[in-house]
Amino acid sequence: MSLLDLVGWVGSAILVWSLLQTRIVRLRVINLVGCIILIVFNTLAGVWPMMGLNVGLAVINVYHLRKLLLARHSPAQYTVLAADPGEEYLRYLLRVHAADIAAFNPHFDADRTPFEQGYLILHEDETVGLVLLHDAEDGLAQIALDYVTPRFRDFTPGEFVFLRSDALADRGFLRVETMPGATAVPTVAAYYARLGFTGSGEVVGLDLT
Repeated sequence: MSLLDLVGWVGSAILVWSLLQTRIVRLRVINLVGCIILIVFNTLAGVWPMMGLNVGLAVINVYHLRKLLLARHSPAQYTVLAADPGEEYLRYLLRVHAADIAAFNPHFDADRTPFEQGYLILHEDETVGLVLLHDAEDGLAQIALDYVTPRFRDFTPGEFVFLRSDALADRGFLRVETMPGATAVPTVAAYYARLGFTGSGEVVGLDLT
């Protein structure tokens, strides 16, 4: 196998691998990398129709990546809806995503963790996030669950509950904190850090004022 053939196989493998991704941004980035490698391969091999195809795919990926990244913090792209804790749709989401929720929120138990308020985060007509809160009194809200669906895990939709809406302030909350152990998963700890939560030990928090 020549070096040029190896480049072609690597590009093809990356392209296939990209289609296995559940995160939409990661899919686009990996797909773009595969397209670039195949553009180089097809140019050197003189396979012009395939080169044109991959140039077109690369342009499409760049367009959608730019659109996604520009809209990731835009309130116009996301809607926060209050949901009653006993609402059937909320309970349905907890059942459907139970395994994924357990992987990233090992502290949460839908039957035992207390929560009195729920918020659904929607992107257009798709539910992409779910925030459940426990009223710890004295203006403190504890995050029983802050869950993001796999497709939108490269984003921070929870910010539209904590930072970009008055949903919590309207309920009289002054501060929001994680529950003990919630940041034990490194990716979860990094997520809260990006949102501006601070603290040491098992609990991090954010002043809503």
